[in-house]
Amino acid sequence: MENSIVTTKGQVVIPAKLRKKYDIKPGTKVHFYDDGNEIKIVPITKDSIRSSFGVFKSKGKLLKALVEEKKSEREL
Repeated sequence: MENSIVTTKGQVVIPAKLRKKYDIKPGTKVHFYDDGNEIKIVPITKDSIRSSFGVFKSKGKLLKALVEEKKSEREL
């Protein structure tokens, strides 16, 4: 378990070991999840985005709907 101290500005340093493990670099965006008892910090990286593909299992229905909507917008 890694520890850090919160500054007066509410900032924390992510330990180098974790930054390397999760490919967190300067400018990497993070998402904060509050599950009621804990705060989880999740880096938004290419790998995290790639791993969430297919989560909704729409089998292309959402993409087809979007394409149709854009097509009707162009006709206006």
